Amino acid sequence: MDVRARAVGWSAALSVLLAATMVASAGVGPVPLSPATVVAALLAGADRLVGLPVDPGVPASAVTIVTTLRLPRIVLAAVVGFALAASGTVMQGFFRNPMADPSIIGVSSGAAVGAVATIALGVASPLGLEAAAFVGALVAAAAVYGLATEGGRTPVATLLLAGVAVQALLGAVVAFLLLESGGNLRQAMFWLMGHLQTAGWGDVALAAPATLLGFAVLVPFGRDLNALLLGEADAYAVGVEVERTKRVLLAVTSLVTAVAVAVAGVIGFVGLIVPHVVRLVVGPDHRVLLPASALAGATFLVATDTVARIGAAELPVGIVTAALGAPFFLYLLRTREVRSV
Repeated sequence: MDVRARAVGWSAALSVLLAATMVASAGVGPVPLSPATVVAALLAGADRLVGLPVDPGVPASAVTIVTTLRLPRIVLAAVVGFALAASGTVMQGFFRNPMADPSIIGVSSGAAVGAVATIALGVASPLGLEAAAFVGALVAAAAVYGLATEGGRTPVATLLLAGVAVQALLGAVVAFLLLESGGNLRQAMFWLMGHLQTAGWGDVALAAPATLLGFAVLVPFGRDLNALLLGEADAYAVGVEVERTKRVLLAVTSLVTAVAVAVAGVIGFVGLIVPHVVRLVVGPDHRVLLPASALAGATFLVATDTVARIGAAELPVGIVTAALGAPFFLYLLRTREVRSV
């Protein structure tokens, strides 16, 4: 089977799995709904949206619960998981390091500074918390890139070290802001643990277009990522414009990750674990791995957020992804399945 057919096949299978997971998730809550009722409510909501008559057999309460209360959160979880897993796949290939994830270039730390400053100090942000986090993420990523670049070249090792140093510095800034937060400490910690409780269609409208556009830019670079796995010298030899490719990959993954973190806070392990697992199944070819990882990441975050909202007290989804991701990563490590990409 050729690469295109494998990519289409895996994407189709994972899209079906994602859709099934979203339908199952929409049925979970204080008012349980069967999958058939969820599908009927979705169709009725779509009919209402375009002005068609709504099936009178579908309860209006079910339509409201699914389309207004649950669906925005589920769709946002899918978008954020898609963004983080796609960015993690690119970063692991870019750095040729299985421990790389989207936060390695300082995006999450920068977003944390912007958001926590807004929450803890009451800093006025004309566009809200999301705008402050987004700007902080981009400034941090630009700083890492600027520190690592000299003479038009950006060595991967220098970029990695610059990212570690900037993350450490910004982590100290966040710790200081938390100390000064006073009564806003709970809200700041809630954001830092990752959240989807306040998701609305406005968040989806902000995150989905940027994520899909960024992904559309990244997909054609699958072949270049494969070449970079061999080393920069070999990539040059097969015709890859290495420095230009690195700039594009860094810029786009920074934007995609910044959007995801801005609307959902810091959600760990999605960009680290999902690409590992998918690589074990579909192989290391990024032309197949990138779309498969993105769809698997969307499914994973929808599923973990469903777990997070089961029970009397909802948990921030970042806690659930860490609780599930960390033991699984240790299992892979112990069974020697975590290896260089």
